[in-house]
Amino acid sequence: ANWIGKDLTHDESLAFTKKVLKHMRERLVGYQEQYGDLYNLEATPAESTAYRLAKHDRIKYPNIITAGEPGETPYYTNSSHMPVGYTDDIFEALDKEDELQTLYTSGTVFHAFLGEKLPDWKAAAELVKTISDNYKLPYYTITPTYSVCPEHGYLAGEQKVCPKCGKSCEIYSRITGYYRPVQNWNDGKTQEFEDRRTYDIQTDR
Repeated sequence: ANWIGKDLTHDESLAFTKKVLKHMRERLVGYQEQYGDLYNLEATPAESTAYRLAKHDRIKYPNIITAGEPGETPYYTNSSHMPVGYTDDIFEALDKEDELQTLYTSGTVFHAFLGEKLPDWKAAAELVKTISDNYKLPYYTITPTYSVCPEHGYLAGEQKVCPKCGKSCEIYSRITGYYRPVQNWNDGKTQEFEDRRTYDIQTDR
């Protein structure tokens, strides 16, 4: 938050965010009783909006704090997600995200961004079980980056050039809820991808 001057990696910002989300939940309960309709407190993906608003905010308020370094493309992280370059320790990220994502009533997801695919299905199953046994957040994805060569097809990880033939590859990652070639992302999401630290799943929990 700009008025706090700290991002969500700090306890003060985390406490403030939890207070705001709890207040919003309470207000929604009141609205449901008042109008007889159901309302969600939803963590919206804001795929285009997160970039568009940050871009306009930086023009109108040059000193505003956005994600992205000064001189780089500005963007906001989705809803109350941690900064994308915060840590490569997946469990450190989950510890913080679990405190916030469980306060929403809809739309939440934690993306476990991995640099490459897991070695096999057993490793994926073990990671999923570890998360489900230790955390309460309702939705999470296992999201490896992969590349596609026009000649040789699927390649694990981010590879701009095919190691077999030298042709340019398309790099795929999850932009919000779905996979798409990174070259087709908007400027804000592209900057987010460049800033992103992928998680090390070897960390013990």
